Parts: sequence; structure tokens; C-alpha cells
Amino acid sequence: MRESAAERHDRLLELVRRHGTARVSDLAGLLGVSPVTARRDAEALAAKGLLDRVHGSVSWPGAQDPAAPGQRSGDLVIGLLAPSATYYFAEVIRGAHEAAARAGARLILRISDYRPEEDRARVEGLLAAGAQGVLVAPGWRGPQDPAEYGEWLARLPVPAVLLERQPAPGSPLDGLDRVCSDHAYGALLAVRHLVGLGHGAPVLVARADSPTALSVRAGYAAALGSPGLTAPRAAIDSVPAELDPEGFETAVRQLCAAVADGVTAALVHNDVDAIQIVQRLAELGVRVPDDLAVVAYDDEVAALADTPLTAVAPPKREVGRHAAELLVERLGEQAGGGGGPREAPRRHLALLPSLRVRASCGAEPQVPAASRT
Repeated sequence: MRESAAERHDRLLELVRRHGTARVSDLAGLLGVSPVTARRDAEALAAKGLLDRVHGSVSWPGAQDPAAPGQRSGDLVIGLLAPSATYYFAEVIRGAHEAAARAGARLILRISDYRPEEDRARVEGLLAAGAQGVLVAPGWRGPQDPAEYGEWLARLPVPAVLLERQPAPGSPLDGLDRVCSDHAYGALLAVRHLVGLGHGAPVLVARADSPTALSVRAGYAAALGSPGLTAPRAAIDSVPAELDPEGFETAVRQLCAAVADGVTAALVHNDVDAIQIVQRLAELGVRVPDDLAVVAYDDEVAALADTPLTAVAPPKREVGRHAAELLVERLGEQAGGGGGPREAPRRHLALLPSLRVRASCGAEPQVPAASRT
């Protein structure tokens, strides 16, 4: 199977993390790609703040100058396990890195590539590399994964904060600190916006291969239940067009059939899928927003569509920032002799997504306050 750009980016980040600094030309050879591709990948990752670029080389952030302002010898080291270093989690990582730097801590990263069976070994690698506490976004894909692959997290010998993951209530992991986006609220924002524009309940087009996708599905059901709306049809299962062209085409055809039956609005997770779906709908004669209003979920690239997509934007960067700040606070409590009956209570912090209104619903796009006259 052809390697995706996201997978290649994750390999590039892992190579730079291990070496500290590497020439882009050397990375091209290690990755098995052209120098142009390696340079373009490095520039994209540097633009997101995940790498530093200098004179034909790339460095892990902070590797060039360990004594940079805001850091000090003997500083805290915190580890971060993420399922990916691109798309959604790139901003989470960036927020955590910025917060760690402000606290004088060094952040080290491991990527699981959504392989939950490897999470434990990668966290152990973070501890072996000196991490005194860890931020963990496990590579869970389905609802059974937390019980099968995650309970060891509750027995870690260092403070841990879960990122963008909500284990079952009452499970061993439910007692951990965690920071998450409130995807149920995000789905509610989308439903309210579409209903407020005069549409009936939107149809849901969504993946089912990640905790975020499952949370969006659950949030959609709750959002319909609150005002007593009824889903116009069962959720349409979305799949990546590049990995499953037939499955993607099936989903688009199901959405076309829903429009023919009178559905006028859709909530689509995620916005890469939404852009591709809207493109294919146009080829089949369904126009957005004239025939179908669309709200995307994630807001990574929704604004770049031919018809810019209204999107729910989880506060990804703030999730990383708050999680890193909470972990640093826990480490400070530990260093100060905290523990016992006076130990600070664990926290479950839910951050609310926002809705960014653009052209795909036919509503007037929002204008930033600084641009208004």
C-alpha cells in the first residue's frame, strides 16, 4: 500500500527526534523520497512549529540551543505519546510544546501511528528517555481498545494526563487527569446552526475509526435528542477516498439519495472527507450550498475548499497547552512533597469547540472583528 503523506511526516519527525539535527538531503535518502519531497515535507512541519529549519537542515525544537531562554539545565522532561504528528494532532502537539517551553520543560515525542498495541512500549521508551511525566493520546481506534490496550496507563509510576480520550466511566483510566475537546458540544453547534437556517435535522456522514469519530457520532445523537429532532436516516459511514475508493463512492451515492429524498443538510466528519465529498457531489449534480448545506468537523483544511466549508473547530492547540500545564503542575506538587489526603483532586477538563461560519451553508460568513469597518 502506498505510504500517505501523514505517514511519511511521522517517519520524518521520528528520524529528526532521534538524531536531533539532520540534513534534508540525508532525510530524503532515509525516507526513500526525492529531495524536493523531503524539503516540502520539512517546510510543512516547520510551518506547524514541529521542527526548526536552518540552512538546509532541520532540528528537533530546542535541539540547537539547550540553554535557550526559558530553559535551564536540569529542567523538567515531559513525554508525549500521540497517534500522529500531522493533521488533527499537529496542533495538539504544538500547544503542548509551547506550554512546556514556557514552563522551562523539555518535551519529547513518540508516535504510535494508531497502533494501540504499541502504546505501552512507546510510553516506556519515553520514561527510559527521561520523561518525568507523560501526556498520552492512545492510538485507540475502536470502543474495545481502552479495555484491551489501555488499563496499564492507570499503573504508570509517573503522573499522566490523557489527551483527547474519554475512557468508560468507572474504569481504571477514569481516575486519571484528562483534557479533551467536548465533541458533543461541537456536534450540537453544527445541528443548531443548520436548524437555525431553516433546515431539518442534518444527516451525519462520519468515520468510525477513531475516538474522535465515535465521539462525534455520539454527540450527533445527543444533539438531535435535545430539541427532539429525528435523524432523517441512519448515519452514512465515511471512509478515506484514497484508501477505499469504492466505499467512498458508496457513501457519496447514499448522500445523493438522501438529498433526493428531501434532506437539505449534512454534518461531515472530517473536513478532508467533506471537501472530497462536496467535489464528487458537484460531479453528480448536487450543489453546495444550493441543494445541500454542509458543516465539516475538525476545521483543518475546510476553509480551503472551492466553496469554503463551515466547520466545527475543536480547540486542539489549547488542549495540548492545558494538558502540558496540568502535567507540569502535577510534577510540581510531586516535587514539593504532595500526596496523601491533601493531594489535589484529579481533573477532567472539557474544552468547547467553536463554529466557523463560511459559505457552505448559504449563511453570511463570519468576519473577524479586526477586519470589520
